[in-house]
Amino acid sequence: GYNYSSGVWQFEGYGYVPQGTSGVCIMQVFGANAPHATTLMLRVYNESLTYYRGPVLVPNIDNRWFRINVIHDVNASKVNVFIDGVLKYEAPGQGGTFYYFKCGVYAQNNDSDYMESRWKDIKVFKKCN
Repeated sequence: GYNYSSGVWQFEGYGYVPQGTSGVCIMQVFGANAPHATTLMLRVYNESLTYYRGPVLVPNIDNRWFRINVIHDVNASKVNVFIDGVLKYEAPGQGGTFYYFKCGVYAQNNDSDYMESRWKDIKVFKKCN
């Protein structure tokens, strides 16, 4: 659900990644123009939260609950990532015609044998004019 193609949308949720989970994507804005499949990908590598494979947004992210807010302004082609209420990254969009938020866990490069993320209090907001 929550496919969107325009406007300003926000994902909010509390995430938890246990120690030992590495090389995984835990959250993304899916949808982009080729050669990209996603506009945003947040990964965990070696206990740090990264934007794609770098830069590190938050070191020592494992074994604690953290709040993620991702605000996607489709018309301005801009994505802002907040962790625990602090702006950690502002990225340009990757184009596309529709988008949706994904959270959970799936393998990426050099993934660990153990992969887990937990989520609670997930909300999706749309800015109304």
